[in-house]
Amino acid sequence: MHKRDKYTVGLVQMGMGPDLAANREKAVALADRAAAQGARVLCLPELFASQYFCQREAAELFDLAESIPGPSTEALARVARSRRVWIIAPLFERRAPGLYHNSAVLLDAEGQVAGLYRKMHIPDDPAYYEKYYFTPGDLGFRAFDTPMGRVGVLICWDQWYPEGARLTALRGAEILFYPTAIGWHPHEKQVYGPSQHDAWRTIQRSHAIANGVYVAAINRIGHEQPVPGTAGIEFWGQSFLADPFGQVLAEGSTDREEVLLAEVDPSRSEEVRRNWPFLRDRRIDAYAGLDRRFLDEP
Repeated sequence: MHKRDKYTVGLVQMGMGPDLAANREKAVALADRAAAQGARVLCLPELFASQYFCQREAAELFDLAESIPGPSTEALARVARSRRVWIIAPLFERRAPGLYHNSAVLLDAEGQVAGLYRKMHIPDDPAYYEKYYFTPGDLGFRAFDTPMGRVGVLICWDQWYPEGARLTALRGAEILFYPTAIGWHPHEKQVYGPSQHDAWRTIQRSHAIANGVYVAAINRIGHEQPVPGTAGIEFWGQSFLADPFGQVLAEGSTDREEVLLAEVDPSRSEEVRRNWPFLRDRRIDAYAGLDRRFLDEP
């Protein structure tokens, strides 16, 4: 087997305020720090350029969207070029008048757009009113070539769906990045907080195990209350990287902005898949029905 070099990934955990320019400046500074510390590919949290605006439905908030390329990609492209790093930048994409996506751009080491993913699964829950803002992705589940290997990008609500992880892995992705904005409703935290966080961590570790890939979850921190009189959301941070057997190699705090660095060894997937050959033993002849909403027949 041809042995490829190990490399470092960077997970940028940060908090966001109401000032868009300040958020972008901070993202650039943290991305530059991650690259300076050795990251070859790094990822920012979901919708990093603003606070999580989907806590309410308001037409004027569509003004937060930006084109691709646009201000955020241009700012991060300068880091990519100067540091020779690949950057995953999750953005509120303005595709056309009245047409918006929750997207993630992959910038290469020249600062050029090397890939684009549009969030496929769009939630609609209290304080997560994303269906109002985002058109579901139409590019499918994708994997992108980098000098380090093939990477896959999915976004937040996608992380609960084994189908998305599986299809991305089947396209050759060796690491799945999940930029995220997830937290607690403060009034639920005491009762449900530990179990909600455990479920989030467990489902992503399970994607790593079931597919023999690395999984990186990148979350924001802080309490955001953009709607006066509401409880807001307390984002729980705890970004992490799991290896192809689900072992957590690095994990962030609940409340600090930080850059997490961890090593990815491409040979680890080969080792795990040889000993736990889930892809080999898949019964692809017996999975009819997975493309249906529900199987009503007995």
